Amino acid sequence: MRNDKHVPAGAAATVLLSSDRPALAEQYDVVLLDLDGVIYTGQAAVPGAVRALAKAREAGLRLAFVTNNASRSPSAIAAHLSRLGVPASASDVVSSAQAAATLIAGRVPPGSAVLVAGGIGLRLALRACGLRPVSTAADRPVAVVQGYAPDLSYGLLAEAALAVRGGALFVAANADLTLPSARGLQPGNGSLVQVIIAATGTQPLVAGKPEPPLHAEAMARTGAQRPLVVGDRLDTDIEGAVRGGADSLLVLTGVSGPADVVLAPPQRRPTYLAADLRGLLEPQPVIGPVRSQNSVAGPIGGASSGAVGDRLAGTGRGSAGSGDGPAGAAGGPAEEAEFRCGGWTARRRPGDEPLELTGTGVPVDGLRALCAAAWSAGQVTAEMTESALRTLGLGAPGRPSGASDLARAADAGRGAPDLPLTLATEPADDQPLVTATSGGR
Repeated sequence: MRNDKHVPAGAAATVLLSSDRPALAEQYDVVLLDLDGVIYTGQAAVPGAVRALAKAREAGLRLAFVTNNASRSPSAIAAHLSRLGVPASASDVVSSAQAAATLIAGRVPPGSAVLVAGGIGLRLALRACGLRPVSTAADRPVAVVQGYAPDLSYGLLAEAALAVRGGALFVAANADLTLPSARGLQPGNGSLVQVIIAATGTQPLVAGKPEPPLHAEAMARTGAQRPLVVGDRLDTDIEGAVRGGADSLLVLTGVSGPADVVLAPPQRRPTYLAADLRGLLEPQPVIGPVRSQNSVAGPIGGASSGAVGDRLAGTGRGSAGSGDGPAGAAGGPAEEAEFRCGGWTARRRPGDEPLELTGTGVPVDGLRALCAAAWSAGQVTAEMTESALRTLGLGAPGRPSGASDLARAADAGRGAPDLPLTLATEPADDQPLVTATSGGR
């Protein structure tokens, strides 16, 4: 419910980000889960992920696993998940290899030769679509598809480049520049694609996230009516959800970290934010665009009613959204606004002054409030958020290792009283909540 009473000039527009809805697992019919950096990293499960997914299933949520990695077959991915304790079958997995094969099949005659610069996942997907995978340009392929494979050779890249130069359709399974691993970020398929681009001057059609084909493939295969996209990357998972018109949850166990989400442009802003997959089991305040059958997309406190109106309460004035809601709506930002989540208040001052963060409580609530304040102000700078992020113990923007470190701290903090700060959704029983103040004039 929203209170649109007039607020005197100079007063701050206040928005309360409240969690008065059921847990996310009870609001959606299918969750479209990314894999790397969300459920596992390398061969090991992300802490808390297995139990969280089991509980989500018990609540009636159907799990689908949607990955940009085209190197493995759906059955191999399902076997990996099952070994980790997340029961899955090949039909539960949707890959960029399948999306790429569907994309090519819609553009070439049945039975056409397609040169594969990638792994077995691409070959199997092409055969399932009635296409014939080949390995050399001498086979006169009508298309080339490239996907990540750890043993991808120069010779195969050279064959692919020759075929593309000869006029073959060029399709990339995904354009991820990096790939999470237990040792850190490694070059992804997007980096490898650059070899053929540089050699041929041809840009590929991209099937994987954030491009629409993979999301469309997932929707078609799952029959989802109310999907929730869950991922760790703003530039693939979250942007793909926004472009596909789906709600999204960003978890901080992979690539994108707190500074990244605070500074995210509109097309990469998640609906919800959580430390890890345990966020599926809890009510979540809306911080980003929400879409439902009875509403249109809108920003924080914007014109989309339904889910937004039920979970945001406060006061707003005309300059904070021209009567349609608090700051962030189409009418432009207010001169001053504050956003509250849990025990935290994030305040946006006029102009380019630093954002302020004060309060006490669970740090992830502080991050949610800070996101709301930053997003309502248009595009803020790293300097404007640095002090507030330090208040939460999250470090300065631009630290790529922050996301995984925070998620590990969140898990350990539930039983480690000597940790100074966690991003857990609940504090450890023997650990006090954080109280802090930042910013100010």
